[in-house]
Amino acid sequence: MAYEISLLIVMGISVIAGLSLNLITGFCGQISLGHAAFMGIGAYTSALMTKSGIPFIPSLFAGMLTAGILGIFVGLCSLRVRHDFLAITTMGVGFLFIGIVRQQDILGGEMGISSIPDPGLGKIGFLIFVLSCAAMVVSLSIFMKQSWLGFAFDAVADDEDTARVLGVDVTQFKLIAFAIGTSIAGLAGGLYAHNIRFIDPDSFGFVESITVLSMVVIGGIGSVWGVVFASALLSVLPLWFQ
Repeated sequence: MAYEISLLIVMGISVIAGLSLNLITGFCGQISLGHAAFMGIGAYTSALMTKSGIPFIPSLFAGMLTAGILGIFVGLCSLRVRHDFLAITTMGVGFLFIGIVRQQDILGGEMGISSIPDPGLGKIGFLIFVLSCAAMVVSLSIFMKQSWLGFAFDAVADDEDTARVLGVDVTQFKLIAFAIGTSIAGLAGGLYAHNIRFIDPDSFGFVESITVLSMVVIGGIGSVWGVVFASALLSVLPLWFQ
């Protein structure tokens, strides 16, 4: 039973991670190849805060906030680039994050951070919490897709120049997409850190970014339920193959 619970937790975290990138790439058309870095920001922030004695929930929200703020900063830096150049820029952010973490002893360096405090919810309690977070992210994604915000994202994704001519504030909606998407990525990273209770730079490298992007592509770019299915599937396939 413990194995099945752990598997469901991993699936829930993967769904959150996949939907976080879907908000940026699927809804708004902004290609990101460094998305795992924002998961890492959330993971390292929440892990360091809980190790310093701050409760789990506030630490998790702090990780989301930090990832969101840095996501806005990356969004600002990426406003003048599009398509392949945007992909290269975000990929560089991912490598920059890994390089910083490896060089900073306060972040654990190459050895990472171990003995991350248990959330104190128990396995079943933590599973319920993760699935509740995943359900909220799914609900938010569906709401955004069907709202005026989703229509604005579609306009930006289809043709930025035309959207700008029609009065859509392209800059504003790009930043909103980055802020929300990276915040949710920070949530996924924080949950990952407290589930595994160990993180290191390799946990959030380029391969992990490609894995999350694969969830979005396989599930159907912009499709909420497709990404949910693909995220759950890709999280269990390696275990099936083993």
